[in-house]
Amino acid sequence: MRVTSVFKKLIQLDHTVVTNVAFEAEGIVVDVKPTWQLGRCSGCGRRVRGSYDRYRDRRWRHLDLAGMKLSLRAEVRRLSCRHCGVRVEAVPWAAPGSHFTYAFEDQVGYLAQRTDKTTVSELMRIAWATAGEIVRRVVDRHGPTDKLEGLVNLGVDELSVRRHHKYITVVVDHDRQRIVWATEGKTAASLKAFFDELGPERCQQIRTVTLDMSKAYAKAVREACPQATQALDRFHVQRLVHDALDELRRSEVREAIEPDDKRVLKKTRWPLQKNPWNLHGFEAEKLTMLQKANQRLYRGYLLKESLLAVLDCSYEFFARPKLDEWLAWASRSRLRPFVKLARTVRAHAEGIFAYIRTGLSNGRTEALNGKLRTLTRRSYGFHSPSALIAMLELCCSGIDLRPVHTSPPGAT
Repeated sequence: MRVTSVFKKLIQLDHTVVTNVAFEAEGIVVDVKPTWQLGRCSGCGRRVRGSYDRYRDRRWRHLDLAGMKLSLRAEVRRLSCRHCGVRVEAVPWAAPGSHFTYAFEDQVGYLAQRTDKTTVSELMRIAWATAGEIVRRVVDRHGPTDKLEGLVNLGVDELSVRRHHKYITVVVDHDRQRIVWATEGKTAASLKAFFDELGPERCQQIRTVTLDMSKAYAKAVREACPQATQALDRFHVQRLVHDALDELRRSEVREAIEPDDKRVLKKTRWPLQKNPWNLHGFEAEKLTMLQKANQRLYRGYLLKESLLAVLDCSYEFFARPKLDEWLAWASRSRLRPFVKLARTVRAHAEGIFAYIRTGLSNGRTEALNGKLRTLTRRSYGFHSPSALIAMLELCCSGIDLRPVHTSPPGAT
């Protein structure tokens, strides 16, 4: 069997002819050419008869062979396409503008889903920034053709990506439970760009949007989808009441003078924040002592539990009178953090009722914060938000990549 025939089987590329094999200092170089005669435009894919000129010795990295770098080499023409103008000829083994084969890029994408990018760079012998560029192309190639099709229930949240207030706005599809869109920033203009891309017709199909208390996001949703229900995310309401209780606890600790009062308040932070059914014996005893020794703080604890009970309601007509009672109680409690919280909750009451009515929250987008932190640590810091967005879409948008040697599902 000829060497060219052997390498044809080794590299396993469709619509490709191997014409020569050479061993150089950098590794193996395989000369290839497409099986088709007429050139194809890399812009529109149409066949083009006339060529503009010809490039020589253009190379693409392929998967390593026996520990040696393997590169493909071919003469690539520039074509004069009637629709796209002068474009480089398309080749069957690599994407336009890429210096790596499809197989090489898919392998990088598979590894990037499962390990840190530094390991990917060392294993595949590519630069750190190059790995991010390849991830972007893999996402574009393997992601859904139209990620915004069929959206009905959305979740919108911001994710902090670096210090100094650097954020990414993320849109999640509640029904398919995956990221569908992301961009840099957390302003109304950032979210408006999503609705502009979605288009007015598909904006009319949106029923529910879960949000935090961001006025910028609420404004963008109200202008683009006035018919959509804006549901306030439970996580943010619950965090506010926990913060109010902790602020009250710290205030009581500062004002405590008697040693016995300080002893009772010591080690009460977590018993106050926990659910009653999660309390251990010592923690339950601390709350019992607190009920007698510091009624103000215990009243704040009861206010916290009462608001969480309202959020646990299954029906809106149960929740409305209970929330009204809670607002009246908190407003006259003379507990400054809870009086302030009552004003905030009253301003967002309809969003809370929408959450109870729909049962939708930003739990999935909040869960992405943990995954984002993992992705950031795996990459040892991103210098470009677009690279982080590409990694988020690669790992959180439902793209299923397999090792290049693995057969696709159903194959024999």
